[in-house]
Amino acid sequence: MSLAMRPPTAAVPVSVPASSAAAHAPAGARRGFAPAVALLDVGLLVAAFAVAHVARFPWELSAVRPQAGWVEFATAPAIILIWTSLLSTFRTRDPRIAGIGGDEYRRLVTASLVSVAVVAVVAYAAQLDLARGYVAIAFPLGLLLLVVGRWVVRTALARSRARGLRLQDVLIVGDTEDVRYVGRRIAATPSAGYRVRAVVTDCVPVGTAIDLGPVSAPVVSGIDDVLALARSEGVSAVVVAGAVRGGHERLRRLGWQLEEHGVELVVSSPLSDIAAGRVHERPVDGLPLMHIETPDYRRRGGKRLLDIVGASLGLVLLAPVLAVIALAVRLDDGGPVFFRQTRVGRGGAEFPILKFRTMCVDAEARMAALHDVNEGAGPLFKMKDDPRVTRVGTFLRKTSLDELPQLWNVLSGSMSLVGPRPALPREVALYEDFADRRLLVTPGITGLWQVSGRSDLDWAEGVRLDLHYVENWSFLHDLVILARTVPSVLRSRGAY
Repeated sequence: MSLAMRPPTAAVPVSVPASSAAAHAPAGARRGFAPAVALLDVGLLVAAFAVAHVARFPWELSAVRPQAGWVEFATAPAIILIWTSLLSTFRTRDPRIAGIGGDEYRRLVTASLVSVAVVAVVAYAAQLDLARGYVAIAFPLGLLLLVVGRWVVRTALARSRARGLRLQDVLIVGDTEDVRYVGRRIAATPSAGYRVRAVVTDCVPVGTAIDLGPVSAPVVSGIDDVLALARSEGVSAVVVAGAVRGGHERLRRLGWQLEEHGVELVVSSPLSDIAAGRVHERPVDGLPLMHIETPDYRRRGGKRLLDIVGASLGLVLLAPVLAVIALAVRLDDGGPVFFRQTRVGRGGAEFPILKFRTMCVDAEARMAALHDVNEGAGPLFKMKDDPRVTRVGTFLRKTSLDELPQLWNVLSGSMSLVGPRPALPREVALYEDFADRRLLVTPGITGLWQVSGRSDLDWAEGVRLDLHYVENWSFLHDLVILARTVPSVLRSRGAY
């Protein structure tokens, strides 16, 4: 039994496969998934090689030179067979990694690169003269189509799981607080493929309902009965949240017992919000220790370059839009175009944030009268139907166009394109329990908080997302957040 890290967005970051027997567990969420994806892979690769053949040997269609391209035509089926076999060897269609995290794409790219190497070696050994143009089209196009195909499958799978379909029923075992924390993460992330059937704990009476956020789960028995319950409830996995009575030895034996019945054992790591790239397994005499890399908050030169280029291009290309918005704000009520407010940036330094004005000129003075109807999270003040918002301001907030002037803040260095939400001084004064770690990096125009719901998030969830970004920053992560910002803005979720 071995420990393996799951993707960071998954609710349960550490998984212990029971054995190969578990692969044959009667789980409806898995049945037929791999064969269907395999057929899709074959179809996409056939299309890629067909396009490559037509593009490289277009005269074949008119039969002007029927002898050209026959080697490529004859070897294409063998190449496709090798490629699809390696996709299976690298377990790119494993239901455990489907639909969440980046492991699926990493395996896909690795298997494809190995396929290129195998074909190159075989072609050299057999002295096959494959046209370079044919190879240069077929392999990149094949990889691109495979990635797009997996993205389509992932999107469909996520939507299906969000509707409660293709989910694995699991039991959660552990102390009440651990069960509640892990259960809430599972319930909030249906794309991970789990659904909590029931809770097994010795801490509260049987029949008690444990609140897991959007759902609740009943306590069905104590920990001593977990094996019998796993069999009677027909679950496909048992999730151990935190420590269990009996320690490592009992957990080890439980894994063996569950293995006999085709039930997986999944162990929740005590770590939370740690990206998989920062975790490295270091085995010590059969004990898999997890080494956590310390984040470096200084070596982010590429991020600053992206900020300068992105903000400069944005200000130049959007200049006509900025001018139209400025004119609309001025004509709406005759007040100033811009709104400046003090925010707290990196290292606690205060700076004036720049926005298009969306409220009446005396908005700050009227805020005290609206204190009792505040709908914001924590120390934030937010109202879905704030009477202080102007007519133009309502549109600007819905479309997030009021934040475009912050590109100047990015260019000046006080903000970044991506980062934690820029905090107000009164928020910072209330920080507790390491929330001030948000100030270790430069705040951003967009971030995980924006693409995850913005004002619809509660205060604790917003802080958690910001801290996750601070601890697990990567250049690629910034690009992903920027790409997710566009559809998030179009949906206007949490924008008010």
